[in-house]
Amino acid sequence: MSKRDELIEKYAADIKEKFGEAPDLDLLTKVTIGLGPSIYNLDASKVSGSDDKELETVKNNFLIKKLGLSDSPALMEEIKNVVNKYGSSVKNKHRAVVYYMLAKHFKKEAVYSK
Repeated sequence: MSKRDELIEKYAADIKEKFGEAPDLDLLTKVTIGLGPSIYNLDASKVSGSDDKELETVKNNFLIKKLGLSDSPALMEEIKNVVNKYGSSVKNKHRAVVYYMLAKHFKKEAVYSK
């Protein structure tokens, strides 16, 4: 099993445990691949839920640029919602899981079908 496959398994387990959902492995794999080599970098592969600058980066680079959403307060609200569901006991959340949950929430799975 490749390192990427191991990470996808870890992400899928987080989605089941923290969000109580059966993950769409096809979408999760595409989100993970979309993150490129950053998934192997300890710092870049995580999202700090308590860092406002980090959350702003998720909003601008992922929700607005990647998913094509218009800027609104609802974007930050949903990022914080995902971070809260992930749990405050999890200091650094996996970026792939956060992006996956946001793509599902905003019904933007099609972005990964191109």
